[in-house]
Amino acid sequence: MSLTSRKSGLGVLGFDNALLPVGDLPEAVAFYERAGFPVTFRLDEAGIALLGAGGETPGLLLRTEEGFGPRPVPWPAARLWLEVRDARATARALSEAGIEPLAPPLSTSTGYVVEIADPWGNVIGFTDYAKRPELARS
Repeated sequence: MSLTSRKSGLGVLGFDNALLPVGDLPEAVAFYERAGFPVTFRLDEAGIALLGAGGETPGLLLRTEEGFGPRPVPWPAARLWLEVRDARATARALSEAGIEPLAPPLSTSTGYVVEIADPWGNVIGFTDYAKRPELARS
């Protein structure tokens, strides 16, 4: 099979895990649990933890990087956006959990998005399809 024989051009079937480098695994797990991500598995001796993201098997894979300390959010930075039912409600829930969004929810052509950053500068967005519900997951 050639690399261009599938629709994606590379034969990509979908996402596996999104790997996020962190400097302190227990601190990172606590941060992401407050943000609503359940721990699927955790292997402290290897410095990794997998967090669930919806009903899919892949998730957010936290991996400890030696000597990687807190850092400010760079702009522009790579971002991972995840679909939620209501991004504005998610922003309120995050604030109530002590995680302040980077900015108020932003209106997009399909709905709204709100972003957070962990202490190591990894940016996660929560987006909805409030304006284009036909594109949303059922």
